[in-house]
Amino acid sequence: MIAIPVIVIVDIGKTNKKLLLYDESYTLVHQLIQTIPETLDDDGFPSENLSLLTELVLKWVDEILADDKFDVKAINFTAYGASLVYLDENGQPLPILYNYLKPYPAALSKEFYRTYGSPQTIALETASPMLGNLNSGMQLYWLKKCKPEIFNQIHTVLHLPQYISYLISGRVASEKTSIGCHTQLWDFNLNQYHRWVKSEQLDHLFPPLVDSSSSYSILRNGKEIHVGVGLHDSSSALIPYTTLLNTPFVLISTGTWSISLNPFNQDPLVEKELNQDCLCYIQPSGKPVKASRLFLGHLHEVGSSRIAAHFALPQDFFVSIKYDLKNHELSIDYINGRQCIDFEEVDLMEIGSPDLAYHILIAMLIDQQVNSTSLVFGCPEPDTILLDGGFSQNELFLTILKNKFPSKRIFASMLSQSTSLGAASILHPLWNKTLLIPDSLDLREVG
Repeated sequence: MIAIPVIVIVDIGKTNKKLLLYDESYTLVHQLIQTIPETLDDDGFPSENLSLLTELVLKWVDEILADDKFDVKAINFTAYGASLVYLDENGQPLPILYNYLKPYPAALSKEFYRTYGSPQTIALETASPMLGNLNSGMQLYWLKKCKPEIFNQIHTVLHLPQYISYLISGRVASEKTSIGCHTQLWDFNLNQYHRWVKSEQLDHLFPPLVDSSSSYSILRNGKEIHVGVGLHDSSSALIPYTTLLNTPFVLISTGTWSISLNPFNQDPLVEKELNQDCLCYIQPSGKPVKASRLFLGHLHEVGSSRIAAHFALPQDFFVSIKYDLKNHELSIDYINGRQCIDFEEVDLMEIGSPDLAYHILIAMLIDQQVNSTSLVFGCPEPDTILLDGGFSQNELFLTILKNKFPSKRIFASMLSQSTSLGAASILHPLWNKTLLIPDSLDLREVG
């Protein structure tokens, strides 16, 4: 049996951890998905279990390298942002990965902005709204000020995608898409670490910055492999579309967070946008991406679980619910009549069926999604909206979204793995002699 030449992608989501193998035609030939139970950090707050995550990544990679069905040519990584891993002087990780949802001390936040400038000024300079621990740089500031016993052990700081790469390559690096994901570390105007980072002498803790397409050649299990430096997941998801599409578009990348990304909007962030949770990411090219965020997947999970519990249904009851015009009209009447904003305000005792309740939930989420996405349109507005991730398979969501944007062409991407495909294709020249990525994005137009 001839081994299949493949690239391995380790894709670390907040919920699901994935190992994906692509052949030279970028066909997915093998996939593993696993969840990891959370642990508690040193303050008792739920957090990613870094030890279990490390064990899983090493186990997966070594098992694939030992599998004679596959000839591993390269490995790359993608992971969620706003998460830092701290290495001690021996290169060992401190066993804490703080959760970006952890509340940030209000007094410390006030101290920071009193010292370095108003939240509006810092946000405009770093293209990062004031988000507490979602600004990963603020995690490091907090450690320095509040936990010196931990901070003093830190020799090197890695963003999570680069830590996953470090596990395999043994090399430390900083990378553009991770630095540019609402970290509040990077000055987008000066294209360097922000003055507050330098003033606190934190910049020396970060390894040198390398290109997103960088790699290291290593020997592992007797095989020579190209190992990438890893990418922030939302920026990685853009790569297949920006590579193959010539027309301007907005990508709505859905999951726990719904991120609306417009790589064609180069306008600087303004205060009004920042106040509505807009920010900028950095593409592998170094260019900014205007983006807005919505906690869509989380809100959907909470709302659908509430419906399931009320009507005694399984958690995935909604997969069989189709768009119904009458239910849609009733949902709009209900929302407008009661001025509901949050689904928690909806009295399910008044609702006669789970179908109507779910139509109400989706209608409320769509209103928030429309507001969020519209923030990044810019001028001229793109005529095309692409939707990928979990909600690209939700027919009710797609139908109502199209109703809200009747003049735009909306496409649901069947590239369910655009994040991992982006991480794979950025290393293409190192391992693949075929086309860069598939010549079809498998887009399905809605309506």
